[in-house]
Amino acid sequence: MKKIFILALLLTVFSIHAQIDRTKLPAPAPEREIQIGDYEKFKLDNGLTVIVVENNKLPRLSWNLTLNTGPITEGDKAGYSQIYGQVMSAGTATKSKDVLNEEIEFMGARISAGATSMFATSLSKYKTEVLDLMTDMLYNPSFPQDEFERAIEQTLTGLKSQKDSPDAIAGNVRGVVNYGKDHPYGELVTEETVANITMDDLKQHYAKYFKPNIAYLVVVGDIKAKEAKKLVKSYFGSWEMGDVEKEEFTSPKPVTETSIAFVDRPSSVQSVISISYPIDNKPGSEDGIKLSLLNRIFGGAGLSTRLNMNLREDKGYTYGANSSIGSSRYSATFNAGASVRNEVTDSAMVEFFKEMEAISTELVTDEELAIAKSSAKGAFGRSLESTSTVAQFALNSELNDLPEDYYATYLQKIEAVTKEDLLAVAKKYIKPSQANVIVVGKADEVVEKLEQFGEVTFYDDEGNVVDVEAAKAAVASVDPYTVINDYIEAVGGKAAIEKIKDMTTISKATIPQGELTITDKKKGNVMSKQMIGMAGFTIQEVVFNNGDAVMKAQGQSQEVPAGPQLDAMKEAAVIFPELYYKELNYELSVKGVQQVNGSDAYEIVVKSPAGSSQSQFFDVSTGLLVREVSQSGDVLILEYTEVAGIKVPSKMQITVPGLGALDATVEVKINEGVADTEFELK
Repeated sequence: MKKIFILALLLTVFSIHAQIDRTKLPAPAPEREIQIGDYEKFKLDNGLTVIVVENNKLPRLSWNLTLNTGPITEGDKAGYSQIYGQVMSAGTATKSKDVLNEEIEFMGARISAGATSMFATSLSKYKTEVLDLMTDMLYNPSFPQDEFERAIEQTLTGLKSQKDSPDAIAGNVRGVVNYGKDHPYGELVTEETVANITMDDLKQHYAKYFKPNIAYLVVVGDIKAKEAKKLVKSYFGSWEMGDVEKEEFTSPKPVTETSIAFVDRPSSVQSVISISYPIDNKPGSEDGIKLSLLNRIFGGAGLSTRLNMNLREDKGYTYGANSSIGSSRYSATFNAGASVRNEVTDSAMVEFFKEMEAISTELVTDEELAIAKSSAKGAFGRSLESTSTVAQFALNSELNDLPEDYYATYLQKIEAVTKEDLLAVAKKYIKPSQANVIVVGKADEVVEKLEQFGEVTFYDDEGNVVDVEAAKAAVASVDPYTVINDYIEAVGGKAAIEKIKDMTTISKATIPQGELTITDKKKGNVMSKQMIGMAGFTIQEVVFNNGDAVMKAQGQSQEVPAGPQLDAMKEAAVIFPELYYKELNYELSVKGVQQVNGSDAYEIVVKSPAGSSQSQFFDVSTGLLVREVSQSGDVLILEYTEVAGIKVPSKMQITVPGLGALDATVEVKINEGVADTEFELK
């Protein structure tokens, strides 16, 4: 009987298999409507909109307060929103920062604030204790002065580190050319605007915007809706509503032709390219999902995108090229970019525009569309694993006035997109002939090659237009030796420098491996010794003595043969080489004026007799050397101190290939009697 049953089963299976056409892929099942999950929404009498999502999988609970302020123009106080939350959450009328942190830490909770938000999360058993602290911060912030000063100092430090980041510079200029400096999406945070911020600015922001009638409170976690409603009324019901005058948003002017915004960075061996322009793509718009799929194909979804397959895999111009197509209630942007070698900057631009042209004039392939849809569905599915997704969807629906079934039918919307749909939105939004192109790189090697793509306008790192021709005219009559002489006088004068018999410079910087120490000793302009150490051990030592030199490392000593390297060591042994530029036949030329540390500086190109070349930047007003750029790195001098009547650098930021920007402290000793035996060639 069993044999007969098995035989019948096998015959049935065989019959079914025989009817399957294995030359064709099975048709996909129809997209199901996603069950996003339930939530409860209600509004308090003071206008606070509350969304409650029950989720008892874990005994945790979060409270997320969002203020619908709209964009805020900060003007000459730009940066205050960045420090606002740090100061607001640092104390209340009855609790200091230390007391708050101790109570929060005891519960294993987290409470934070921002210029337009507050957030708290903890185990659900601590819900009332956390609400006590959260609402105390909300109603009674003390805005402590010491925390304000700390936040200002941290912001200024961060701005200094960004000055040498080509990506940060590109981001600054991108905002300016897309929107303008007076627009909330284009204004820049600078040392000057941060210095303008006062405590009153933070308090005025609090008084103006922290109102329940423009706020949304999202409650997610282990709590019943009935209990959540009771707690919300108890803790937030007394929050007083008030009139909030929102700014009228000004849409950016459309880009009418492609142009190049160039920032000269002499030390760059790569160019940062960013092709960008504003677009109108509101959440929930008819084009939104189509644009998301288009971006996944073009440059927004990993290494298999068109941009990466071209610029990375085929041409080898970059480690990665990418794109993004934003979505916003107000104004979004299209961006595409990469970091490429100087010598292929123009070639990379050609390929970017080629890909933009192709995707806006030709249908994508069936395979590209299928992969993009699969990727989008997978990302959506993974998002549903988060306990806060339902709440975020509900909040997005409220803020952007989305249909009730927008997320429930999201997969069907993805599946319904056709190749023709993508071509239509590409024609509408991908505009290679109407783009702002931002390039941060070395002008000498790049600019002339970029003029074929559009008019080139120079900018500084803070988005200010630089009149290159005027700058050239201004420095045409400047004698480079006059600049050098002004520097010599600024640091102490020729007579004081000539009294220097020996100088020891100890520079220290922290790298991932530990503290790096570089000790440089010089004597009589003919002897030098440089030691590189880590954790108390000398890694490398180079000694030069009257024309001969040795290099020592790992117990081995090697003589430096005659040639360019030895010639460079001879030049480096001179304590103040600027004093002897003319005497030693250095070639000097004034290249122009650039902004360094927020001030104008003459750029002097210095070519030594040994053939090396570097750019030295001298502050126009003080005469001091503020930056040196060479093939070995970029040194930004942040502070001087006086030693034995001579001004010497005491704080620097050193950018080294492979290590990035390093903050260094410098100790200088002059005429301490360094012995000749220090420079013995052993």
